[in-house]
Amino acid sequence: MTFHSSDTGVLWRGDGQTVSIEAWGRGVRVRASLGPIDDAPGALVEVPDTRADVSIDGAVATVAAGGVRVIATQDDYNDWSSGFLTTRLRLRVEDAAGRLLFEEITDGGALKLAAREFRPGEGGDHRLRLSLATPADEHLVGMGLYQQDVVDLKGAVLELAHRNSQTSVPFVVSSAGYGFLWNLPAIGRAVFGLNRTEWEAESATQFDWWVCADPRPAQIAAAYAEATGHAPMMPEYGLGFWQCKLRYSTQEELLGVAREYRRRGIPIDVIVADFFHWRWMGDWRFEEEYWPDPAAMTAELRELGIELMVSVWPQVAPESENFAELRDGNMLVRTRRGIDVQYYFDGQYTRFLDVTEPRAREFLWQKLAEHYGAYGISAFWLDEAEPEYGAYHFENYRLAAGPSAQVANLYPREFTRAIADGLRSEGNDQPVSLVRAAWAGSQRHGALVWSGDVHSTFDDLRAQIAAGVHMGAAGIPWFTTDIGGFTGGDVREPAFHELLVRWFQFGAFSPVMRLHGDRVPGTPIVDRNGVARVGTGADNEVWSFGDGIEAVLVAYIRLREDLRDYTRQAMADAHQQGAPVMRGMFFEFPDDERAWTTPGQYLFGPDILVAPVTVPGVTRWDVYLPAGAEWTDARTGETHTGGATVTVDAPLASIPVFHRGGRVGDALARLADLPH
Repeated sequence: MTFHSSDTGVLWRGDGQTVSIEAWGRGVRVRASLGPIDDAPGALVEVPDTRADVSIDGAVATVAAGGVRVIATQDDYNDWSSGFLTTRLRLRVEDAAGRLLFEEITDGGALKLAAREFRPGEGGDHRLRLSLATPADEHLVGMGLYQQDVVDLKGAVLELAHRNSQTSVPFVVSSAGYGFLWNLPAIGRAVFGLNRTEWEAESATQFDWWVCADPRPAQIAAAYAEATGHAPMMPEYGLGFWQCKLRYSTQEELLGVAREYRRRGIPIDVIVADFFHWRWMGDWRFEEEYWPDPAAMTAELRELGIELMVSVWPQVAPESENFAELRDGNMLVRTRRGIDVQYYFDGQYTRFLDVTEPRAREFLWQKLAEHYGAYGISAFWLDEAEPEYGAYHFENYRLAAGPSAQVANLYPREFTRAIADGLRSEGNDQPVSLVRAAWAGSQRHGALVWSGDVHSTFDDLRAQIAAGVHMGAAGIPWFTTDIGGFTGGDVREPAFHELLVRWFQFGAFSPVMRLHGDRVPGTPIVDRNGVARVGTGADNEVWSFGDGIEAVLVAYIRLREDLRDYTRQAMADAHQQGAPVMRGMFFEFPDDERAWTTPGQYLFGPDILVAPVTVPGVTRWDVYLPAGAEWTDARTGETHTGGATVTVDAPLASIPVFHRGGRVGDALARLADLPH
């Protein structure tokens, strides 16, 4: 017998492979290697007191945990064309009732296919491909953030890699009743075909995946949060409005904006000092010429009741005061061949801090604590977190954790971890980092993912709705976008004003409501030595677009305040249960097939249905109301039975919003006061 059992699972050896199948929380973890099994956790955290229901009956072993069981069947067969007697193992995944969820593909007879394919790779490791037979009629959500308006991922091909405005979080939820984590941070690909699902890693030492099962997506989310870590509770400042622009170039400019919000009586929780408030990349501190008295600045902001968030980039320029120490301490990413320049911006040639090296994370936190924490700053914006190499030649970089092709997707999680570990060491158990990428498990370090440098177009607005739904399904419950888009917004153009209003409405019903963008026309900046510096971008405050637009935007900020209690509870659900704040309709209505496939709308928390207008010039809008509930139009009070599409008025000042009754209706009352 080649099965060896334990309290947590079974181990099988044969055909040169070692396969481990073990319970992990409310799911089962499967690993397969041509050598010893690697115990590296990947995205998983230790789940205490995990026990498996293990049975072995001759050539069949079953490992069950939670609502899922993995059945391993050994087969001894004669390979007639090579003349060898061979032992092989095939895996089948079922729910607790014995219903097939998916299984490894067969060899196809004369096709001689391999469900677990090891191809030799550089340095002795392997290129891996896992091929699974999955339901042709299933619907799939999750996988992170991709710039496409695709709601159902069945039929999609996705790169497993981070890029600016692309975040790979390889966890997918199926309408068939399972959740699947590809527990490898390697560059790769996922193919969700009708005939099979394939997972590929360009370089890895072993297969590693985790599966859970439940017909209720909320229970899948809870099991996944237990296995990969819960998000912290969002601090109170995360529930309100955040103000940002390309960059405030001086301390006085930023304070002037904060004072003006208070003078106008407009609610604001956070203001952001964006990039190049430093001189050289890797300095991680305020530049004295433009920010002469951070202590006075932060003291005034505290008096105003506004949290300051500061930008942190992981690039380090040779001119930085920290470069030599980081270089000599092997704390920078290495380029494997060629000149070691990984990024260029504003005349600075840089390398990336290697945040997979613990000493580098500690170094970064020490600098942040010294230059920001000393003034009471604890909110950080982690930009360039993919990292955004000048060329995405992943195979050409080396990190402390290994070759980039094998571990690259860890980078943003470890970047966020540096801040979370530092804050927690100082007693702050509610870390928040606005970050431009994430991997599985990033949520446990307080990752608030935004969707990157998207464009100021209605097409991009539509894509952000899909991105938010998929990010939440992938286990990252905190999501936001640059309201108005990052590039291409001309503050003088009525067409941009329309887009801004529609995006602002979406922002009011996003997990975090944050106004940001590189608006034009911008203002150039020259320092005291006559050197051109990064400009400021055009004004981007709610009063920057005319009185009529300001009135609408402020109304939605006040609506956000009215929703504070509701949003706080949604954040508590994210923290405790892993439930996304912005969630696909399927999350609450899994039996309604259209809830899995209808684009352009979502639930904010459990009870508010949001259908942003994403086409210019439109004043009527179709909304699908999921079956299984009565839905009330928050603007008119009219009630509809779910399972149907309604067409409603949607003038510029109004966003179609429906709710399932209760006290949430009172919080939405302000919508009735806007033209609808």
